[in-house]
Amino acid sequence: MTTTPRADTAPARQPAVFVGHGAPTNALEDNRWTREWAALGASLPERPRAVLAVSAHWYINATAVTAMHRPRTIHDFYGFPRELAEFEYPALGAPELAAEVAEVVKPTWVGADLDSWGFDHGTWSVLTHIFPDADVPVAQLSVDASKPAEYHHELGTKLAALRDSGVLVLASGNVVHNLRMVNPAVGETGADWAHRFDDHAEGLLATRPEDAPALLEHPDAARAVPTADHFLPLLYTAGMAAASGERLESFTKDYVWDSLSMTSYRAA
Repeated sequence: MTTTPRADTAPARQPAVFVGHGAPTNALEDNRWTREWAALGASLPERPRAVLAVSAHWYINATAVTAMHRPRTIHDFYGFPRELAEFEYPALGAPELAAEVAEVVKPTWVGADLDSWGFDHGTWSVLTHIFPDADVPVAQLSVDASKPAEYHHELGTKLAALRDSGVLVLASGNVVHNLRMVNPAVGETGADWAHRFDDHAEGLLATRPEDAPALLEHPDAARAVPTADHFLPLLYTAGMAAASGERLESFTKDYVWDSLSMTSYRAA
């Protein structure tokens, strides 16, 4: 059960979290992953004043943060049930948090997005289970496709300061994400190479999150991370943990369709 902090006390420190979000249909499903996401929400030290989401699906050649009051729900997919296409996550935006993000990461420049983005399914498919009433304001940070892994990790270290001011920084992607090698016929299993990369990541993050960018040097990285979009959000969580001397522990560790891992991490 979460509690609301008294006005005369400092907010409780929020955890650093990475969620393996998988398919957008998880927004509508009750399964072992979505139950873990709901349990995460219930286990928070107190309700955060805002969420900063770092989603794989806002992957652009710039670093930007949403700064509108009422972000739209973006249905960035096709071929799924109509119910999913009509899904809405009506959380308010957090313009004041956007300004804080721009300040805390200086001298890195972060643009304020007033009208182009909103909440994509990497954000709302997870938050609908963590905060089902959509009653926590949310800002979303883009993943800058033009920058190397080290940039994203360093940005995570700077964002760590937000945790102490009551902000939950929620990164969303997949450690292993290779859509070209998806095999739905195998169900909830992972290929040998997917297990090797995912296991290596788990071991490194549990001991040396400061070295997380080096995961891309693993022999199976080319298959596990053929494109960087779903992997880079993990580096934000690793950077936050490294900044505070913490280690990351997995709280789900599963696979689907041979080439996707649902592994999630938390530091608190």
